Amino acid sequence: MLIKMIKFKALNIIVGLSVALLSSQSSFAKTKQAAPEDMQQQKDQIKYKAYIPEKYVLFEAIPGDLNKDGVQDLVLIVKGTDPKQWVNHEYKGKLDRNRRGIIVLLNEQGIYKKLMQNLSAFSSENEDGGVYFAPELWIEIKKGLLNVHYGHGRYGYWNYSFRLHNQDLRLIGYDSSSNHGPYISSETSINFLTAKKVVRKNQNEDVDADPKFKETWSNIKIAPIYLSKIQDFDTLSFE
Repeated sequence: MLIKMIKFKALNIIVGLSVALLSSQSSFAKTKQAAPEDMQQQKDQIKYKAYIPEKYVLFEAIPGDLNKDGVQDLVLIVKGTDPKQWVNHEYKGKLDRNRRGIIVLLNEQGIYKKLMQNLSAFSSENEDGGVYFAPELWIEIKKGLLNVHYGHGRYGYWNYSFRLHNQDLRLIGYDSSSNHGPYISSETSINFLTAKKVVRKNQNEDVDADPKFKETWSNIKIAPIYLSKIQDFDTLSFE
């Protein structure tokens, strides 16, 4: 009888521990799901649902004043949901390779009106960078400009600046930096309005010394480029 009671108590303890563990795991899962950025994205998905095309989901919502009228306009980064664009990666498992797009909305007396959209301008955030990691895309609205920025860590960056023009956004500036860790190999800057390009090459081969740039200016002949017409930012290069 005593042995049965001991076994029974031991079983109760095991069951209690199991329940506590499951409860803890459930609480952790809920806490993880309730991350602030995830909650905000879910809220934005509902809030801006009317502006998101069918078969797309919201990836990011970016507020900012694009026409300098003092009110917040809105840029939506959306992502396709085609199940055929999922791939099995050898090391990372199943990855969503659906492309991303952009929708620009202007605030007119408190109501958003669509200015333009390009639903496949950007590659997936899960692209394979080969022997390197893929560049990271981030977008901001600053001083009336829409900046499409690609950061490539220790290898540098490149940035495209767009400004409102008629019913679209025109590319007016391009800046890039080619780096090897902290060493800046070269910088490129283009003003598409003045049709001027400057390349700054570092003449100092000492990686620990301050850079000494040699500037080379040139004129460019490039037809106006508009955000709605760019098929793939990965192929948009001016080096």
